[in-house]
Amino acid sequence: MSSNPRAKMIRSAALLISQRGVEGTSFSDVLAVSGAPRGSIYHYFPGGKAQLVEEAACYAGDAMAAELVACLEHDDPLEVVNAFAAFYRPALHETDYAVGCPIVAGALEGDRTPSARDAAGKVFRRWEQLLAESLRRSGLPGQRALSLATLVFASMEGAIILARAQRTTAPIDRVVMELRALIGDALAPLSPAA
Repeated sequence: MSSNPRAKMIRSAALLISQRGVEGTSFSDVLAVSGAPRGSIYHYFPGGKAQLVEEAACYAGDAMAAELVACLEHDDPLEVVNAFAAFYRPALHETDYAVGCPIVAGALEGDRTPSARDAAGKVFRRWEQLLAESLRRSGLPGQRALSLATLVFASMEGAIILARAQRTTAPIDRVVMELRALIGDALAPLSPAA
């Protein structure tokens, strides 16, 4: 994404939403972090905060999808779990457990900002499909691959929430350990050596 004011506002909104949630993120905050001119908010986002939140969710979702594609380049689903841990452990420490997932924040805004919830739903489906496709290529049947992909993302997002609440990355470590074992067990009978 370029460095134009609109792009900066979307990136800033995604960052702020990951730390404060949708309701706790104001236009003033986004302008302050992005350095965008005050009058630009409605110029770039005529749909107001709902439009900005939806676009921030799409931006964050696309960024993570690109990471997933890179992790799955060699069809090793365990790389998704490893990358998750590698990103969130230091991010949580560096922000004193303030950072979370902006997609989850958008999902929780269903009543107030349905477009944010809908965008979050699309993002989660896309992530699940990317991982499920990799698991299918590794030999898992279609429904099992999708179920395992859903479990991976639900577990990882839950681990972030627990880590923030408990102010420790121990939940992430435990979830990562179990997901590695689960994926390994699911794929073991399918490996050529089996």
